[in-house]
Amino acid sequence: MVRTCHQNGGRNMAENCSRRQPCDPRLKNGHVDVWCVSLDMEPSVLSGFHPMLSEDERRKASRFRFKNMKARYVAARGVLRSIIAAYLDARPGDLAFQYGRYGKPALAGAFSDAEITFNMSHSHGMALYAVSFGNAVGVDIEKIRSGMSFHRIAKRFLSPRESEILQRLPPDQVKNAFFTCWTRKEAYIKARGEGLSSLLSRFSVSLAPGDPPALIDHQPDPGEISRWSLTDLQIGAGYAAALAVEGHGLTVTKKKWDIAATPRDI
Repeated sequence: MVRTCHQNGGRNMAENCSRRQPCDPRLKNGHVDVWCVSLDMEPSVLSGFHPMLSEDERRKASRFRFKNMKARYVAARGVLRSIIAAYLDARPGDLAFQYGRYGKPALAGAFSDAEITFNMSHSHGMALYAVSFGNAVGVDIEKIRSGMSFHRIAKRFLSPRESEILQRLPPDQVKNAFFTCWTRKEAYIKARGEGLSSLLSRFSVSLAPGDPPALIDHQPDPGEISRWSLTDLQIGAGYAAALAVEGHGLTVTKKKWDIAATPRDI
């Protein structure tokens, strides 16, 4: 079941990010919130994010050679802190994060016992944040691009089953099917906290046009098929995105952070 709504951030993001955020903290068991955010923000907004970043985040931001990449990194981290802080009724700058072997984030420090799980992904200026209560989640977004050797990449990284399905598709369907497949697989891998190279070719997801998103084969552990559910996320033209959640029958609510508007559900 997927219920779509939009919730917008404060009118002045720089001001709002210095205190507790006005987004909806009512997250219940069996629900997943997915936030869609543009990372291309005004300098005044970015300046509001800087004070809440950790020393490590500031160091990483300083290493970017290109100004737009640095700005998007600051925006991505600031929004993450703002969203998670709202659910915890905390200040964004008080949060601490820890990371698994392959980079999966989790809360650390004073909030390490919180049952909120979350994941994030960004591509070409768009970001997704998935937040749940007690269910492992993974999310992926990719800009749909042309000029790639889709079949060669599929043979190298995807499962034999997926590569064969892609090979049989009409040429005009290959690009979208490839990115549909890739986002579903990466969302699942991220939910597990695994590296892309560890399992990517050893499990299969649906990818043919019209097929519902699903994990359809898993050689290391067939029990994984019944453990996870996949959902495609409609983000906008030119993007493919997917969500992987531990469990079935969860309600997925898509939310949008709009800097120019006051918070509300549409």
